[in-house]
Amino acid sequence: MRVLLVAGAALALSGCVETIAESRVKSALLEAGLNERNSACMAERMVDRLTIAQLRKLEGLKARKGEPVRPATLKGYVERVQRVGDAEVLTVTSSSAALCAVGLG
Repeated sequence: MRVLLVAGAALALSGCVETIAESRVKSALLEAGLNERNSACMAERMVDRLTIAQLRKLEGLKARKGEPVRPATLKGYVERVQRVGDAEVLTVTSSSAALCAVGLG
């Protein structure tokens, strides 16, 4: 048990956990239909500002009946994020989308 705690602490200190989280968030954004540039930019911002629990809420986003599986636009993705019901998640996602879309992220 002690070895697991030390290994976990070492991973956290080395940045591996953040790298893994960022990679997963980027993959989820790509799967949601966002382009490579926006997905990479948004993932970097989101992992710095949201908790793992909040990021997992985003992983669970699915299209509703009659909706396209992938939103066609950043705006469509942000609208879908509103369903999570977490104001901070919505704020971080929408600000990240806006900044990344104009190249400031």
